[in-house]
Amino acid sequence: MSLRIVHYINQFFAQIGGEEKADIPAELREGIVGPGSAFQAAFKGEAEIVATIICGDSYFGENESKAKAEIIEMVKGQKPDLFIAGPAFNAGRYGYACGTIAKAVKEELGIPVLTGMYIENPGVDQAKNDVLIVSTKNSAAGMRDAVSKMAPLALKLAKGEPIGASIEEGYIPNGVRVNFFEKERGSQRAVNMLLKKLAGKPFTTEYPMPNFDRVEPNPAVKDLAHATIALVTSGGIVPKGNPDHIESSSASHYGKYDIEGVTDLTEATYETAHGGYDPVYANQDADRVLPVDVLRDMEKEGKIGKLHRYFYTTVGNGTAVASSAGFAAEYAQELLKDNVQAVILTST
Repeated sequence: MSLRIVHYINQFFAQIGGEEKADIPAELREGIVGPGSAFQAAFKGEAEIVATIICGDSYFGENESKAKAEIIEMVKGQKPDLFIAGPAFNAGRYGYACGTIAKAVKEELGIPVLTGMYIENPGVDQAKNDVLIVSTKNSAAGMRDAVSKMAPLALKLAKGEPIGASIEEGYIPNGVRVNFFEKERGSQRAVNMLLKKLAGKPFTTEYPMPNFDRVEPNPAVKDLAHATIALVTSGGIVPKGNPDHIESSSASHYGKYDIEGVTDLTEATYETAHGGYDPVYANQDADRVLPVDVLRDMEKEGKIGKLHRYFYTTVGNGTAVASSAGFAAEYAQELLKDNVQAVILTST
């Protein structure tokens, strides 16, 4: 008898739609939907996806308690041996949902769970200490690679077999350390690593150091009434038509736009290029994401000196941290050169 598996996916991978369908409630479908077929093939008869649960990313995020309760009941009714969520790659809300529901299934039903995400997905830090998260590529183009790593680990979990170290099994390190015996003594391994490093060859450290991104807060602006304030956003606000073609996900560049004399970002003149949230309200009034109207009022009231002539914008949806840091390093120099005293950063 093959192992029973329940699979969780969002509206996009169920081919229901994109952001316009992100509010669909949780539903249960018998059998395989979307990427489940790749998992089914990889299980080679040892396991069967008996049901797929589909839930819109917005619905889950806006109704988390209700959605969790609904999905838990759906999973419980299937009596599975394992629950798989995703993979979510670098989709932030999808990753959050996968990590949250996987943790809930594990804790409330005592069923083994597994999910997959890109290392920079915000869902990783939220869930990695509670559930196993297989490290995937940045986008759904890495589905085959993700399934090839997730399927064998899923079978191990469902069978209750011992799980090896993260470097062996492909999951993101979760802080758990286990003693084991190495074939080579430590001094030999260290010399081998050093020789590879000196020769410019790839090597894997046995003790990766954490990278803490600590940013000291700037001192308060002493004289706001005479300060120049700039707007910067990862919410994707752009002039109508997106003239610089900023991508809706995994942005490769940012835009710089002149708002001299602009007092209101109207529906006729501005929109969002962002693909990671429902754009309706931002397109109706882009000031909801980039508050030009409010800052113009503050200018008139003398609460700030003036609003900077340009705003900078990109899309945070799936954009790598390294890319974002590179964008900031560029336009920060321009802001300093233009004697901007403070920046208001807005997101979605």
